[in-house]
Amino acid sequence: MTSLTIPAGMPQYDDVPRFDVAAVRADFPILDREVNGHPLVYLDSANTSHKPRQVLDVLRGHYERHNANVSRSVHTLGTEATEAYEGARAKIAAFVNAPSVDEVVFTKNSTEAINLVAYAFSNASLRADADPRFRLGPGDEIVISEMEHHSNIVPWQLLCERTGATLRWFPVTEHGRLDESGLDDLVTERTKLVSLVHMSNILGTVNATSRITQRVREVGALLLLDCSQSVPHLPMDVVDYDVDFIVFTGHKMCGPTGVGVLWGRSELLAAMPPVLGGGSMIETVSMARSTFAAPPARFEAGTPPIAEAVALGAAVDYLTGIGMRAIQWHEKELTAYALDALATVPGLRIFGPATPVGRGGTISFALGDVHPHDVGQVLDSLGVQVRVGHHCAKPVCTRFGVPAMTRASFYLYTTTEEIDALVAGLEQVRKVFE
Repeated sequence: MTSLTIPAGMPQYDDVPRFDVAAVRADFPILDREVNGHPLVYLDSANTSHKPRQVLDVLRGHYERHNANVSRSVHTLGTEATEAYEGARAKIAAFVNAPSVDEVVFTKNSTEAINLVAYAFSNASLRADADPRFRLGPGDEIVISEMEHHSNIVPWQLLCERTGATLRWFPVTEHGRLDESGLDDLVTERTKLVSLVHMSNILGTVNATSRITQRVREVGALLLLDCSQSVPHLPMDVVDYDVDFIVFTGHKMCGPTGVGVLWGRSELLAAMPPVLGGGSMIETVSMARSTFAAPPARFEAGTPPIAEAVALGAAVDYLTGIGMRAIQWHEKELTAYALDALATVPGLRIFGPATPVGRGGTISFALGDVHPHDVGQVLDSLGVQVRVGHHCAKPVCTRFGVPAMTRASFYLYTTTEEIDALVAGLEQVRKVFE
């Protein structure tokens, strides 16, 4: 059983999957340390998650026993490295229910994955024989939202500048939800791509996509979901969500930094031109011209993040062993507990949904007139680690009229005691600045 006390008003189901949070915490060596003489309270998992021993052991073991390059050697180490690398691809494909393992492209992070799609559009737009779904020009439109991370804004701004296409966006309501009231006017026959965050990294909002997906299909556009904050925290099924692309990143899901994933439908990846040229992504090369490998190799030029991908496969094993539905429910209970607890802090303003319905374990807030940097410094002096700033989502801060926010974010190893420590720390902040 978890150590959670289910808050009043939360449904209590006997069939909800549970796990032992204390046993999970024992898998994470970093959680044993102190910060400034206090036990570490890590509430910054939306920024990067910690790594369990099971992942660290695989990463170290790969370098110690199987280190070699992939897909280009016939010797034993090269074969072992290739099998481990492609084995990780298969694990990740199964994790998101991809119909084919070849639909999983390794990148260095979500940002690179989004840019890969954007530059594929850009390259296709230069060729008259390119698939028309990827050709952009004046009159075409790309639709995003006001709650996006910068990595799902800037690539599309640059793409529109290169092609003459127009960028449009869904606004955000006062409650931190997507405003879909203008859906039919926003997503039209001119729309070539809709690219949305699945779970906001700053508001915690989990966007329901069914109406948008239906409209995207009606107008013949493509749909990309930025799942950086959702794949680590809840079950993902790309078939059920009826999307064309998703992106996510290893370091937010108990894996290492330096590896991410682009999943795309097979026939779309096959229609996309390459973005990076070099080794491993070719079919043939002559001095006059080159032809290119089928996906996913077409999009993995050069030496890939081999050990990182293998360790990400181990992270998938770890999360699957605990159960994504159990992790999702654990965080839902934590979020309900935290929303109630933070409501007791005088002068505290929460941004985003006020209930745990349709939101994840990420809560951003302001504490009166105290600057978030000051909040973060006082909390750090007490061992409580939160993130402060605009969280690479500056348009959201502008939308709510603040220069920055303080953000606490939870994961499978977070406890209610840590949320209590946050609330106690905020009381100390109030005393310092009152």
